[in-house]
Amino acid sequence: MKAYIFPGQGAQFTGMGLDLYEKSHLAQEYFNKANSILGFSITDIMFEGSAEDLKQTKVTQPAIFLHSVILAKTLGEDFKPEMVAGHSLGEFSALVANEVLDFESALKLVSQRALAMQKACDIKPSTMAAVLGLENEIVEQVCQQTVGVVVAANYNCPGQLVISGDIEAINDACKTLTEKGARRALVLPVGGAFHSPLMEPAREELAAAIENTTFNEPNCPIYQNVVAKAVDNASDIKKNLIAQLTAPVKWTQTIQQMITDGGTEFTEIGPGKVLQGLMRKIDRNVTANGVS
Repeated sequence: MKAYIFPGQGAQFTGMGLDLYEKSHLAQEYFNKANSILGFSITDIMFEGSAEDLKQTKVTQPAIFLHSVILAKTLGEDFKPEMVAGHSLGEFSALVANEVLDFESALKLVSQRALAMQKACDIKPSTMAAVLGLENEIVEQVCQQTVGVVVAANYNCPGQLVISGDIEAINDACKTLTEKGARRALVLPVGGAFHSPLMEPAREELAAAIENTTFNEPNCPIYQNVVAKAVDNASDIKKNLIAQLTAPVKWTQTIQQMITDGGTEFTEIGPGKVLQGLMRKIDRNVTANGVS
């Protein structure tokens, strides 16, 4: 089965070349719509903006979403997904791909999500850290035993788990994890503790927006981060998308389930090759390529 996977903010978006924009009237149409919806020219920032401009949460998340969706649209009749999934933010791109959300509705939600997450980050300083070379159970146990808020946030691939929480708790957990044999326990340059209880204010704000948005029935299953299994009805998709902000991204489990359910060829659509790299660590026997 043909699966399409969409990257999230971990894609580390660094801009977009002009080639696609200049050659595709379809791309121009989507960028013009995006500029209007967002209330600023994301086109200028994506093509000509500085690295600092691109790092703004209100820019990064819509930019990655735009890149992924426009690439998928330009594939035309060749784009026929049988299953889809997205890593965190990428779930919104996946929901456009399987026609649960139209482009305009999805972009509005992505923008609202970015702004809500930034507000939550401003309420309490927080961060995330990548832990390499330890079993998930050991990392989870250390999180539970550490004073303060610290939880497992991204199950990216075997041996790579990202933790999330308040700054002091993350630093304490990293020290303990290093003592327990982690190859690395590295604090990440992110704005806050995504996929943790500290995102609850953002979850509440986004929930209201999602509930007021029309979700269609999917044309193929989406494997959502929260449950790591196929979801094929609009009501459950909404519920899982709301829960995503404070729940862990079960990416390893998601890909494993997609493979179990018949996924044989995985195509990453969006900037970079992060998900292709994770795929090789999850299962080297599965074909993984990309459109970027």
